Amino acid sequence: MVNSRANGRLWIWLSFIVALILQAAPWPGELEPFRPSWVILITFYWVLALPHRVNVGTALVLGLLWDLMLGSTLGVRGLMMAVLCYIVALNFQVLRNLSLWQQAMVVALLTLGGKLVEFWAEYLVSVVAFEPDRLWSVLLNFLLWPWLFLLLRRMRRKLSIR
Repeated sequence: MVNSRANGRLWIWLSFIVALILQAAPWPGELEPFRPSWVILITFYWVLALPHRVNVGTALVLGLLWDLMLGSTLGVRGLMMAVLCYIVALNFQVLRNLSLWQQAMVVALLTLGGKLVEFWAEYLVSVVAFEPDRLWSVLLNFLLWPWLFLLLRRMRRKLSIR
């Protein structure tokens, strides 16, 4: 029992590491505004699937790692991830009962809110300009959510992560 629990924790953190790597992977300049928020999407999945294992504290740590990785103001993405995952964890039973496309719409709205929280937090500590073209990633998150959800659910069931 303890070994399978540790094994599940390992697979969850491996998925987070993959998300951070995908987030850091370079994109061509003209496609940069379309970069999906891999860390947010994968964290949302785990909060929905296993809210007792992945929670606001996990999201805060991932956000801080994301900030360190990007070299941005420490805590901006940590705050954003904690707020978003709190909302998801608070409503996980409702979100689980929605269809995948309804979930995708909620994910898109939450990531839009996350982008605004991220901008607001950066604006408070430094001089930044709002770039509306950065919001294209919200559309890509909407389109990716059903496929990513099904992929991660299949992985979770195959590896018996509980």
